[in-house]
Amino acid sequence: MIHDVQDKVVLITGANRGIGRAILEGAVQRGARKVYAAVRQLDRAASLVAELGERVVPVYIDMQDANSVQALAATATDVEVLINNAGVLTTEGPLSDVAVQSLQHEINTNVFGLIHLARAFAPVLKANGGGVLIQVNSVVSLRAYAGFATYSASKAAAYSITQSLRDVLAAQGTRVISLHPGPIATDMGREAGLEAIAEPPALVADAIWQALQDGSMHAFPDTMAKQIGSAYQFFAEKVVEAPPAEIPT
Repeated sequence: MIHDVQDKVVLITGANRGIGRAILEGAVQRGARKVYAAVRQLDRAASLVAELGERVVPVYIDMQDANSVQALAATATDVEVLINNAGVLTTEGPLSDVAVQSLQHEINTNVFGLIHLARAFAPVLKANGGGVLIQVNSVVSLRAYAGFATYSASKAAAYSITQSLRDVLAAQGTRVISLHPGPIATDMGREAGLEAIAEPPALVADAIWQALQDGSMHAFPDTMAKQIGSAYQFFAEKVVEAPPAEIPT
């Protein structure tokens, strides 16, 4: 079982800024052998190699395009740690005139993108000994907020898929970890008006390395996330993480 990224091959989606950039920097610092920085615009990732070294390999991905994801899996056949950070957010309430369009946009990346990625890379992880799939979800996957209604719904769906992936991929020896950050100081967070309460992206990266070490399925990086995670812990342990036969009835 993988407990750290030292000497491992890592792939990070949405790796050129925000949380993805922090995870990328952390993987390099922790001795990853190679880190694929998967982005939609390769020109924006060129500086990552100059700053972090040739272990960083920029690659193209479009999470809404299954063919793009499959093409990357056919190229990056050495991946052992897959970290899906890419996501989109709109600030729409449930009665917004564009709520349906916003939800469709978010579902296309946040949910369908996760499914595309998992389907494409499950055989790769299996061939490389099982490995780890790490999904960056959100606290809003557990508790919806009206101002982020469609985003909350998309992340709740992504978390549901994450749980199912955990059950399915266990058979091939692949660990699945679900991260649930609260407000984080990224471009997305600022655009959503969360700058005043946002915390550093490095907290999310640190939570990944800690979860790898301690074997946790769930990780709650920041202050808000830890508060929600503390309340959620019993349900997570007794229901989500438990084998079906052991779920209380």
